[in-house]
Amino acid sequence: MQKDSVKMIEDALEVLELPTFINLQELKKRYREVASKNHPDFGGDETSMAKINRAFELLKEYMVNFRFSFTKEEIYKQYPQDEYVSKFRF
Repeated sequence: MQKDSVKMIEDALEVLELPTFINLQELKKRYREVASKNHPDFGGDETSMAKINRAFELLKEYMVNFRFSFTKEEIYKQYPQDEYVSKFRF
């Protein structure tokens, strides 16, 4: 089963320790800060760095293609199928 888009974006925001309303410059700045602390060349591990990279790419793609707000309402506007599916229990 595919992960819910809201959950994916919320997880990405959590990985980078970001609020729900940011701009692209803030995202890039925060990515650099977190990546520099967790990079394998500087004592971090590859798993954490891969998670950080995925989070950054997901958020960057969302911001470039859709919106700057990461509220559930805004995410559901971009991924309406997830809101529809979330109304049913599995």
